[in-house]
Amino acid sequence: MKYTLFVFTAFLLFAACKTATPPAPSASAKRYPFKGTVVSVDKQKKTASIDHEAVDGYMDAMTMDFPIHEDWVWNDLVPGSQIQAELVVDNSAKDPFWLEKIAISAAPNANQPPPPSSETPPQIGKTVPDIKLTDQDGKRFSLTDYRGKALAVTFIYRDCPLPDYCIKMSRNFSDLAVRIAADPAYAGKVKLLSISFDPARDTPEKLKQYGQGYMGNPAKPDFSIWRLAVGSDKEVRAVAGFFGLKYEVDQNDKALINHSLVTAVIGPDGTVKKIFAGNRWTPDELLKALEETVR
Repeated sequence: MKYTLFVFTAFLLFAACKTATPPAPSASAKRYPFKGTVVSVDKQKKTASIDHEAVDGYMDAMTMDFPIHEDWVWNDLVPGSQIQAELVVDNSAKDPFWLEKIAISAAPNANQPPPPSSETPPQIGKTVPDIKLTDQDGKRFSLTDYRGKALAVTFIYRDCPLPDYCIKMSRNFSDLAVRIAADPAYAGKVKLLSISFDPARDTPEKLKQYGQGYMGNPAKPDFSIWRLAVGSDKEVRAVAGFFGLKYEVDQNDKALINHSLVTAVIGPDGTVKKIFAGNRWTPDELLKALEETVR
């Protein structure tokens, strides 16, 4: 597809006339040059999913959602737009990271239909591999053990500080487990699995405590529906690679892991039926996708 180039020589002045003042970063905030292609936008939430290049000294190339506070961009930021910006990382802010100083260097031709917001994930239709992991009770199992069940898989790490990332994934899964347990129609048919990609720190015992916390710390936690698991670095990277999850230790803060978000739905036949990229799916949407595999 051909694109028409746009040069925004005065975009900063234009933005200043139309947007509210963006949040002021703290003195400890870090900034990185950023370049990528817009996959989808959410004007209401002021976020854009961007397939970005590697951010030198911070993170690998991946696709993930980024907050953008400048109001002016939402008139021009559409799927297919190519942007350059500054990635601000500030763990003390409400949004721990965001994009600013946006420059839209290319946008889709107005006479051409817009490109699809996302392509069909390559995992769709593939059979999950026989990869072994260890659950929160220290029990070894394989993804293939879930044959005959509808399974949702997501990825987390216990020390993730971002409320819209691992915390949101775990809250969604724990809430959904309660709904599944309360409905006889799902009895024994639907399962949930959260896999940690931090095997150096997330031992089975610590994952059990983590899961109990999301369950409200019951005296006898029930992990029969929602299970948490980890494995060796080799095992975790194999399963993460299959589902398209990207992650790496933050070189500026070894306690943090930079990562994308992937949640997969696997049918009773053991094949991948749907991939939810990012964090904008809801428990209702995930449950509907699981239901469709067992009808």
